[in-house]
Amino acid sequence: MKLAIFGLTLSSSWGNGHATLWRGLIRALGRSGHDVVFFERDVPYYAEHRDLHALPGAELILYRQWDDIRQSARAHIGDADAVIITSYCPDAREAARLLRDESATALRVFYDLDTPVTLARLGAGEMVEYVPEDGLGAFDLVLSYTGGTALAELQQRLGARRVAPLHGHADPESHAPRPGQARHDWDLSYLGTFAADRQCALEQLFIEPARRSPHRRFVLGGSGYPASFPWCRNIWFLRHVPPPDHPAFFCASRLTLNVTRGDMAAMGFCPSGRLFEAAACGTPLLTDDWRGLEHFYAPGTEILVVHGPADVMAALERSDEELQRIARAARERTLEEHSSAKRAAELVALLEDLSHVGHHSGGRQRHAHSASRLLEGAAAGRPP
Repeated sequence: MKLAIFGLTLSSSWGNGHATLWRGLIRALGRSGHDVVFFERDVPYYAEHRDLHALPGAELILYRQWDDIRQSARAHIGDADAVIITSYCPDAREAARLLRDESATALRVFYDLDTPVTLARLGAGEMVEYVPEDGLGAFDLVLSYTGGTALAELQQRLGARRVAPLHGHADPESHAPRPGQARHDWDLSYLGTFAADRQCALEQLFIEPARRSPHRRFVLGGSGYPASFPWCRNIWFLRHVPPPDHPAFFCASRLTLNVTRGDMAAMGFCPSGRLFEAAACGTPLLTDDWRGLEHFYAPGTEILVVHGPADVMAALERSDEELQRIARAARERTLEEHSSAKRAAELVALLEDLSHVGHHSGGRQRHAHSASRLLEGAAAGRPP
């Protein structure tokens, strides 16, 4: 199977989670004999922080402007089995127009890796630049990084005809326990870019425990943190941790913390990619609470849910034996259900099922027209 993908970035993990997810998924697809071509606009921000130039199983096409690759895109669309356009792709609308105008037989897929953000922006009356003007009704399948109510809202508000979740994952060949992992540099770590809607939870679940435990060592890795961030003397800071260094970061941690962005937590069924990475590395996990968590890891036995500083302090007091028992259970669950190979197989199965039932079915114009009216209503602040 050949997949043509128009995405945000594959070449740079700086300030985004898309690149890491695509790298694991594409590697897994390549191991299964599938071909991928990934189109990425070569913007200065990612060019300055590029940490990948080639990936086995994929052709990476960097371009400065859409007109530079219009003919190449048309050719790849013409012989692809499926074309995937993603959220935050800067040329998503251009790619969707080209896909609509071509008579290719490729499956037409939209993958929203930021569904709660998309829906929140629509609800606020904002224009979402990566959503086609006529909504998502022209796509044969709409995938969502988050599940739960997000799936129904993609149908109701954007006219998506078929929806399915495609959650995060970890590649166990890249994320695995390291020799000497019993000797930890950090008592608690947190890995994530700065986000204002995570700040309150981060202060409660990371900063305050650090204040209460001056004898313990804490580390925060990520970009975008302001000078006003409330650092403590026992918190170390790593400005950017590229994906190849994620395993070392997690394996050096006795415990690691996951904090979910506000829009994602509100919708639920929203595991982050770093959650799976840490579990695959055999690092015990703390997480804030969100609806649907138990569908991914069992609270108490595979992951520890924390609601405030006291819960974090209690977790830090647990014995190494207790924490490693939880970590082993989470790793086993990850290898069985949340690996990149598992997600790649899920994606291929969805595409194959869609091919078998027949795509490009009737009703595209009707759905597109309906979605257009929905978008107009959202932009005007009216309920759908």
